Amino acid sequence: MRKRWVVGALTVTALAATAITVGTASRASAAPKLTNVTLQLKWFPQAQFAGYYAALEKGYYKSAGLNVTIKSGGVDIIPEQVVASGQAQFGIDWLPSLLAARDKNTDLVNIAQVFARSGMTQLTWKDSGISTIAKMKDKKVGNWLGGNQYELFAALTKNGMDPEHNKGVTIVQQQFNMDAFIKRQIDSASAMTYNELAQVLETKNSKTGKLYQMSDLNVIKMQNVGTGMLEDGIFSTGKWLKDSANQATAVNFLAASLKGWAYCRDHAADCVGFTLKAGPTLPKGHQTWMMNEINKLTWPSASGGVGVMDKAAYAQTAKISKQFGVIKKTPTAAYRTDLAVKAVASLKKAGVDVNGKNWKAANIKLTAGGK
Repeated sequence: MRKRWVVGALTVTALAATAITVGTASRASAAPKLTNVTLQLKWFPQAQFAGYYAALEKGYYKSAGLNVTIKSGGVDIIPEQVVASGQAQFGIDWLPSLLAARDKNTDLVNIAQVFARSGMTQLTWKDSGISTIAKMKDKKVGNWLGGNQYELFAALTKNGMDPEHNKGVTIVQQQFNMDAFIKRQIDSASAMTYNELAQVLETKNSKTGKLYQMSDLNVIKMQNVGTGMLEDGIFSTGKWLKDSANQATAVNFLAASLKGWAYCRDHAADCVGFTLKAGPTLPKGHQTWMMNEINKLTWPSASGGVGVMDKAAYAQTAKISKQFGVIKKTPTAAYRTDLAVKAVASLKKAGVDVNGKNWKAANIKLTAGGK
């Protein structure tokens, strides 16, 4: 309501001013003081991070006593460096990247593993007959490299090829689009289920004038061939977490964030909207596909609840990381579960479904260009 000042007797004006001052002070003292923290994302705004946008938009962070700043990532932004330098208290990145940073004595610790399974795949054309990793022998196989190749390389090695030295297979550095695959310049291309796979399905087949369909493709999931590695997790620094007050802040941050992910599981369309509000980098149709696929990577969660690290999945990621030189030393103390366990317990107490066992994926229909 707008305040209206009336010229009148001095005493009346003074009393009014006093009343307003006291009222303002009372409201200020009653308002809880929020703890400022920053979250550094891995990439530009997209549904891959919808749970954090939801926690912000739904007021979960504020209710947890936090004022959270979410910083977008980008080509030249390495979340591990941002968090290690103290510019953010929390970061999002793939577990192998965190292990690599720790291997160089950077004091980082995974405190919650949001994605329960890998979204990495290799695509081949159905009419190529390359329906397995083994059949990629002597073929041109694309990957972005730069740290994204380890799941694929492990799968190729498992099937008797030597991708590190281009023996038995030719590795081609893939651009961050699917042009080389669509033009059949390579026999197989790496694709995340939530992004590059959709790019192909949003493209028209020049021969038919219609969009490519799943029936045109073989989608070979690294998770299914036994070389999947853990991707998006939440991390902080060991130094920051030594403070008990910061540990309490971390628990509150995790509880609010994981509640955001539960909301996106049950209200996917809302979370697409939150993502587009954060930054319309990708069109709505593409983001809708991504949201559905991200939910598949997160739900159902392991028995411990969303965010609680699965020991076997961690061990597999660490093993592949060491096998392919991502790390030289066997990692120790690279993650802790106590904070996520406390966060999940508080959510369960509040009636939040932390496992999502009954969640069903939607059937998303893509359109040209992901519009």
